[in-house]
Amino acid sequence: MPMDTAVSDRSGARGRTRRAILDAAAAVLAKNSGASLGDVAAAAGVGRTTVHRYFAERTDLLKALGADVLEKVAAATDRSRLDDGPALAALERLCQELFELGDALTLVFDESLVATWNWEGWEEDTDADRALAHLIERGHTEGAFDPTLDVDWIVQTLWSLLYVAWQRGRTTGTKHEALTLCLHTLRKAVAPGP
Repeated sequence: MPMDTAVSDRSGARGRTRRAILDAAAAVLAKNSGASLGDVAAAAGVGRTTVHRYFAERTDLLKALGADVLEKVAAATDRSRLDDGPALAALERLCQELFELGDALTLVFDESLVATWNWEGWEEDTDADRALAHLIERGHTEGAFDPTLDVDWIVQTLWSLLYVAWQRGRTTGTKHEALTLCLHTLRKAVAPGP
């Protein structure tokens, strides 16, 4: 095997292992924020020493998880094509994309965890935050969103509905039902009054 192919194969395997650890950490910590690195390793299907090779300390794993969540939100926002079509349709696409992030985003609803884990970037507006704010302003201009609801209110409403939908999908219903209810409620929540 040529040298660059061997390096590429190793980096691909390393990337897949790192991805498995981050995905397992999101799933495990969403259910139990005090879970150990051993719990994360077991969920990822790797040994604890493998987790330590990628993340020397728990705080390193948690910081990487925070950065990963921000990257996932950015990618979901890009996939939503917020500048395409009517504002309400774009907001619904974003809601659907964010809903699919599930466990990763469930973690961010516990503000004490975000503060404790010292996730970088959470206190600053991201490109995704600015794109959503722009979409809401466009929705106001189009008359699609209630003008008495400011940008921050609609943003908080979206995240609150997503949280309720994730919890519902996890406990009492199916993901499809939870997303359907979330979108239905979001439409009614932002609609202009009579």
